[in-house]
Amino acid sequence: MAGDERPRLFCALCLPDETIERLVGWQARELRAGGRLVAPGNLHLTLAFLGSRPAAELPSIAGVLRGAAGHARPVRLRVRGYRETRSVAMLTFDDEGGAATALAEDLHGGLEELGVYRREARPWLAHVTVLRFRERPRLRPALPELGEVSPSDAAVFISRLRPGGAEYESVETVALGG
Repeated sequence: MAGDERPRLFCALCLPDETIERLVGWQARELRAGGRLVAPGNLHLTLAFLGSRPAAELPSIAGVLRGAAGHARPVRLRVRGYRETRSVAMLTFDDEGGAATALAEDLHGGLEELGVYRREARPWLAHVTVLRFRERPRLRPALPELGEVSPSDAAVFISRLRPGGAEYESVETVALGG
């Protein structure tokens, strides 16, 4: 990637394959009539959305993620609920023990220090976007049975906007806890 390009970047927790498989089955059963299902390869828990950034910043951003992930405690999440906003539906999660929230806070601080991120006013929320729509479907799906979700990796992603929706490409993946 050329240094003058400005890819859309975000950092996220990667979901275990088993969790993705369960989510895909649940989406097909519970959300099919509501809009455009988020593709399996796009299911993740966003830690920080950075927007369009100069490609030259990517190594530094990845370094901050490596540092935050390196001393992260094991993440344990459980589905809490389903929520719709004006254009997306999401599953929210309880962050048992607070490890995901601590990782997000550490990452946010490092990215702010780097000058590439401004923290949102509302607190970080562990969530997975599962559906996109133009008109709010007002669904009331049964929650998926995911058990404890324990991501072991985080990644920096590039988001490319396409006519059929965004495509995400992982550019650096790091293990949680070193």
